[in-house]
Amino acid sequence: MLNRAFLSAALAATLIAAPAVSAEIRSSPKAVIELFTSQGCSSCPQADAALSALGKRSDLIALAYHVDYWDYIGWPDTFGAKANSDRQRAYAESWGSSRIYTPQLIVNGISGVVGSREKEVSGALDKARLGLPVTLAVRGNMLDVTIGPEAGGGNAMVWLVTFRDHAEVAIERGENAGKLMDYTQIVTSRQMLGMWDAAAGTHLKLPLSELMVDGSNGAAILVQTDKGGLPGAILGAASVTL
Repeated sequence: MLNRAFLSAALAATLIAAPAVSAEIRSSPKAVIELFTSQGCSSCPQADAALSALGKRSDLIALAYHVDYWDYIGWPDTFGAKANSDRQRAYAESWGSSRIYTPQLIVNGISGVVGSREKEVSGALDKARLGLPVTLAVRGNMLDVTIGPEAGGGNAMVWLVTFRDHAEVAIERGENAGKLMDYTQIVTSRQMLGMWDAAAGTHLKLPLSELMVDGSNGAAILVQTDKGGLPGAILGAASVTL
């Protein structure tokens, strides 16, 4: 029988030898910016480049949702998904509109601007604020999520949004044929984790393995109000890139 001292020593050696997970954590941003874009849209490359630049700012969390409704014109977006198009339509419906377009940049779930128009984007960001604290910590193979309380807080959901921080795509057909494009912050999935407890705050633990799916190497936690099943204002957010 192996003695307990030996087992304890072996376990300690294993823990010491385990490589630390390298993670870039972004907390307390002023805004979450969601770009609805398409590889088949000739107006989108400028917005894609702008999102890449904005995504380097420590006070922003940038997410790129590639839609699928332009696929019919000659080039199916390699990251396009119906779920992304549906999210954009849900925003429009929540604002009482039936119009969707690319490139559209939505700031904190409350305002949309043309993502390639620098002045419009800057104006929206100048007014943007997120007040709800969301903090992340990587502990071993888990991600700890802590969302603070807020007196009088309303109905809001906690979302996990996974993303791939970079990819290069050679576009062969369609309006951007012949271009070699760099894309960043590409959303790969969205999952509702539960409701935020405004009175007590919320604490969650997530396996890091759940964040690294479909080529993802990062995730954002969003606390977003719910308007009868439609997306409302984003109250707080944080992100991690592994």
